[in-house]
Amino acid sequence: MAGSRRQGREAALQVLYLTDLCRKEVDEVPAAVWSEDPLPSKSRAFASHLAKGVASHLAKIDPLIKKYAENWEIGRMATIDRCILRMATFELISDLDTPVNVIINEAVEIAKIYSTAESSRFVNGILDKVKQER
Repeated sequence: MAGSRRQGREAALQVLYLTDLCRKEVDEVPAAVWSEDPLPSKSRAFASHLAKGVASHLAKIDPLIKKYAENWEIGRMATIDRCILRMATFELISDLDTPVNVIINEAVEIAKIYSTAESSRFVNGILDKVKQER
């Protein structure tokens, strides 16, 4: 069973993915969509923190990703990879109590689950550079 923070990250990823694809605001995503399974309150709170944080800091997050994603336009990235990068970048620059290697490792593991092995390397490479912004 995944830990509460992993569950929160995965739920936030689902919301971010939907908001990206459907061009919706985080608050417009119905609560039932946040996860197939009921989330513990700590996981839901963390998921909400991440999803709302990404949405409110997107103007700062995307330029950071673009800065380190050599030869990659944000809009041309796979949606799931873009959402993982946004979520982890937000966490790197905002959640200073969480160790950098934990944030990056979680993003890489989530990329392995929801995307591809190549994506996990792509996410790792970019986040390894983004961590300098901390």
